Amino acid sequence: MVQPRSMFAAAPPAFLEPSPDDTAQALQELQAGLLARPARIDPKYLYDRLGSSLFTAITQLPEYYPTRCEAEILRDHAADIARHVGAIDSLVDLGAGDCVKAERLFASLRPRRYVPIDISADYLRAAVQRLEHAHPGLEIIALGQDFHHALDLPDTIPDAGRLFFYPGSSIGNLDPAEALAMLARIRAACAGGGLLVGIDRVKPRRILEPAYDDALHLTAAFNLNLLRHVNHLLGSDFNVHDWSHVAHYDEPHSRMQMYLQALGDVSVGWPGAQRRFGSGERIHTENSYKYTVDGFRDLLARAGYTRIEHWSDARDWFSVFSARA
Repeated sequence: MVQPRSMFAAAPPAFLEPSPDDTAQALQELQAGLLARPARIDPKYLYDRLGSSLFTAITQLPEYYPTRCEAEILRDHAADIARHVGAIDSLVDLGAGDCVKAERLFASLRPRRYVPIDISADYLRAAVQRLEHAHPGLEIIALGQDFHHALDLPDTIPDAGRLFFYPGSSIGNLDPAEALAMLARIRAACAGGGLLVGIDRVKPRRILEPAYDDALHLTAAFNLNLLRHVNHLLGSDFNVHDWSHVAHYDEPHSRMQMYLQALGDVSVGWPGAQRRFGSGERIHTENSYKYTVDGFRDLLARAGYTRIEHWSDARDWFSVFSARA
């Protein structure tokens, strides 16, 4: 448990909800993706409250190694990571989910303030309520928003002493150009602070594909739940029974790819538009790029970071990088 830094308890957590502009942008983005050829849905929409819960279950599967590998790194190299990071004021957690990954850092990094950000506001709110009781001396400012387009932190978060934490290889959901742009946005928001980011390493197909197409079909449920979330957001009429989950490794591009594939001819409508899908036609729902250590170090350098260091698990399946802005 993080000990209070003063005799006074921290103020109750502040929670900033998504803005109407975020909702309008989401609707435009979803409609444009569904009308594109081939169709696509951004993977961030996988994470409504149920999707976030399903992903938490996925991390417990024997096939899904990234969460365990990252936890191993943060545990075994905690002291070295803390020395490289240095003193911090605010720990900003991008894609915080249940906040468990960042919570593992509290004891070694001792942040004064924790700023979890997640697109699934309801799921994040429940996680913040748990943290409030577990860490009463920690100031918490939670943001239920999409950080992929902008990183506008509230004025209550000081510029100095920011560490951005981007765990779980979520940076891999972006193609290399998008990842470079995201890293540059984070560097600009660091205000001279730092970044701690997890990346999945290049590995054989026999290890990667089961992690995205497990024997219990939890990943399939996670992917199919995306359609229910889109129905809620867009007012569409997807029927999950019309679709199947597909995952494969694109070795030339070092990326896992996930799709939803139509089981027959399907017509999907939403206010103001309609799209027909032929049997076997796919909607692209996720890329997950895998990196070499040298490749990701180069990406960080191109984004303007310095003092780049990394640590890996015992099998060299996953790495955590620390870099200064």
